[in-house]
Amino acid sequence: MFSKHSLFILIAFCALICSDSLAQRRSGASVSPDKSKNTKSTVNPDSVKEGSAWTLTFPLGDHVESVIDTVTYNFQRTSIPAMVSDAYASTGNLGAEGINMIYFQRPSRSPFFFQDALDAWLPTFRKQKFYNVYVPTTILSYGFAGNKQTHQDRLSATFAGNVNRRIGIGAMVDYLYSKGAYEAQATKDFSWGFSGYYLGDRYEMQAFYNNFNFLNKENGGITDDLYITDPGELQGGVDKIESKSIPTRLSAAHNRITGDEFFMTHAYKIGFWKSQQVNDTLSREIYVPMTRIIYSFDLQHHHHFFINTNPTQAHDFWKNFYLNPDRTNEDTRLLQMTNSLGIELIEGFQKWAKFGLSAYVSYQTQKYKQATAFDLPALTDSQIEQLTPLPAGVNVSPESTRNLLWVGGRLQKDKGSLIRYAASVKFGLVGDVAGDLELDGRISSRFKLFGDSVKISAAAEFKNKAQPYLLQNYISNHFAWSNDFGKTRNYKVEGSLLIPWTRTTIGAGVENIQNLVYFNSESLPQQYGGNVQVLSLSLNQQFKFGILHWDNSLYYQKSSNESILPLPQFTIYSNLYLKFIAFKVLKLQLGLDCDYYTSYYGLDYQPATMSFHVQGEEKVKVGNYPLINAYISARLYRTRFYILWSHVNQGMLSKNSFVLPHYPMNPRRLEFGLSIDFAN
Repeated sequence: MFSKHSLFILIAFCALICSDSLAQRRSGASVSPDKSKNTKSTVNPDSVKEGSAWTLTFPLGDHVESVIDTVTYNFQRTSIPAMVSDAYASTGNLGAEGINMIYFQRPSRSPFFFQDALDAWLPTFRKQKFYNVYVPTTILSYGFAGNKQTHQDRLSATFAGNVNRRIGIGAMVDYLYSKGAYEAQATKDFSWGFSGYYLGDRYEMQAFYNNFNFLNKENGGITDDLYITDPGELQGGVDKIESKSIPTRLSAAHNRITGDEFFMTHAYKIGFWKSQQVNDTLSREIYVPMTRIIYSFDLQHHHHFFINTNPTQAHDFWKNFYLNPDRTNEDTRLLQMTNSLGIELIEGFQKWAKFGLSAYVSYQTQKYKQATAFDLPALTDSQIEQLTPLPAGVNVSPESTRNLLWVGGRLQKDKGSLIRYAASVKFGLVGDVAGDLELDGRISSRFKLFGDSVKISAAAEFKNKAQPYLLQNYISNHFAWSNDFGKTRNYKVEGSLLIPWTRTTIGAGVENIQNLVYFNSESLPQQYGGNVQVLSLSLNQQFKFGILHWDNSLYYQKSSNESILPLPQFTIYSNLYLKFIAFKVLKLQLGLDCDYYTSYYGLDYQPATMSFHVQGEEKVKVGNYPLINAYISARLYRTRFYILWSHVNQGMLSKNSFVLPHYPMNPRRLEFGLSIDFAN
């Protein structure tokens, strides 16, 4: 069933599509090769070329090849939290907070740590795509599940179009509204944005603007795990219970994350014209760039609001009340502006230019504003008596400005069939990052083995980085700290081997972390002065027997200190399915997939700071539970759709279906989705 919000957005996008098509007709544009008024196009809509996509590197704006999101394979997984990772620990609902428990896939901590828990759903710089398409394209997707009390809607759209081969524009919108299977678990996540580029002979420009507004209810987990593992014990023998009837620890708390980002990069290319032979009688002049001068600008606004209006539940859940004993209403803000100037010697402009070389300088200003007693209404004498005294040494300014300066460089070789490599360095010179050092390098090669091409690659990095400001200085109603953490040092080495004819990818890596900062059992940031090592081994193996496919991803990871960096040791994703074409046009994928990881002492979740922390004395294990889904995923011309029966094994093999302590998985349910690729 459509929600009123989804209907509103769907109508708006239908209007957008219609207006775009009308604009093309008025301008005389057509996708038909025959422009006769009386002749209809016979172009197969499934054969329209999709074009290409890329993301950018920061701060120089180099292109990284990407894909257009039109794949049929596993389209159904876009409706469940497990889509993020084979071991994704979340509060259970789609669009809610979570953390990737496969350590080598986990993004680095950001300056605004509240957003890290929603990284999977937020539009970020590293996810921003630019498109070069042959015809204007709108990809409209809608998925829904649940009943009136638990329904979930997700409506998303991506538009890409080219004015010509040099100029392209894009737009996106993503609206996710889910009431959740459990009480006080609703999410309402809305993001939208625009992008554009000009890629000329001498001048280049790429820019985007993204805006987001995420509202997430916080229930603090269920009050008793027996409601999931043995409801009969709590209900006098009645072994079934509706998920919405299970009491939760919070009912009047929510987080809101809002913000936006505007990024643009300009490049002026210095080079020369040369003649290129087209055929025996025809040649043309082409521009060969030698050097790029680059300017990049990035502006970000981040707001975190946390509100709780139930003081009784609050006093049971939190032990400290620094600002108000009856109500929590916090607002933490970050304004971040970065200017970067760089120069690059371009690879391959002459035969002797075997590699590219670049250097840059980046200047960043960060302005923080935090919740303090000065922002709140005056308290009565009785309320003041109930306040918790601030911890010794805590002295946080309500506003702070940080000025940071880096210089960096990069050496890379992205052309050539034998070997490709890249190495970069970044130094912190001014502000909190003074003395920071980041080094990384990668190398890859292809070689023939048994008549096929095998790819081998390796990467290494070293980081010596200061902690983000908010981990050093923070104040709120329930948490306050002033820290003097040292820099964290990371040493990491990893490699992979791809063998195409056996459909095998093998990976291995090891990382050493010194001075790791983590959230302790009191939900406070703490620095571990020793070393923690993480070993990772992975195997991706695909089998194919006619129309029968069996894809498997296996991970082994071992943390040397599970008390501060707990990780599941073994993670498996297995997908057994039939893939074939029915009625000559309908591409079908029918199967069962399963996510599984071994038991471990999972992280706890703290709603007030949206952070994941190690457990206290309770020591609850999660994992050792398979999540099995049955599905049909199909494609008919330029339309994809799926039917998903998620969590089909609920209550069959085990009832301990927790991904975080006291946060169970969604119960079994049917889910549906549709995506249409409108090639205008």
